[in-house]
Amino acid sequence: MKRILCVEDETNIREFVVINLQRAGYEVFEAGSAEDALEIYEKEQGRIDIALLDIMLPGMDGVTLCRRLRADNDKLGIILLTAKTQEMDKVGGLMMGADDYITKPFSPGELVARIDALHRRVTLAEQANSGFAEVITSGDFALNLRSRTLIKQGKPIELTQVEFQIMEYFFENPGKALERRDILTYVWGEGYFGEEKIVDVNIRRLRIKVEDDPSVPRHIITVWGLGYKWEI
Repeated sequence: MKRILCVEDETNIREFVVINLQRAGYEVFEAGSAEDALEIYEKEQGRIDIALLDIMLPGMDGVTLCRRLRADNDKLGIILLTAKTQEMDKVGGLMMGADDYITKPFSPGELVARIDALHRRVTLAEQANSGFAEVITSGDFALNLRSRTLIKQGKPIELTQVEFQIMEYFFENPGKALERRDILTYVWGEGYFGEEKIVDVNIRRLRIKVEDDPSVPRHIITVWGLGYKWEI
């Protein structure tokens, strides 16, 4: 069963989301606040695959909730619900570990497509854990495709599923300039509705995790006007 936690304080929006997700085959857990969401999340003890979080919530906001959930589980799929005017909040949420965001207003088709795409990534990670071990090495780094983990000089680096897939793409194409659109397609899929800037935010997150000095990256290099490349 596909399970999702929907956190939205506006009742009409939450009902709209819940109905469409249930029609798409999801078991939906509803919450009108971050505090209620945390209670549900803890009660379910790892049974939830995806959290859909509105940024503007009463009490604790959605970005803070995102950070709390991500700190507990780096494999959980997290999508933010945002307004067009919440540009800084989107970036803040992505930097806190969200995998994607959906801008209001949105259609049922876009909502389900984006959530389905993230659920496939989460499921892929779970299936990979049960398969044979395969490790890709690149200089001081080793990417374990079974445990979905990255090791740098013997020390583990925690990655979200999106970050892992970007690193996997880099490791498969060392030294090659990769366009933002190609990275977007590889990670988020052909039918992705969102914007390419989500790639840039995830690159910023990755640099913080893998570079000795994120302000002077040695491994994740910007190719101006195109995208990025991985250097050993």
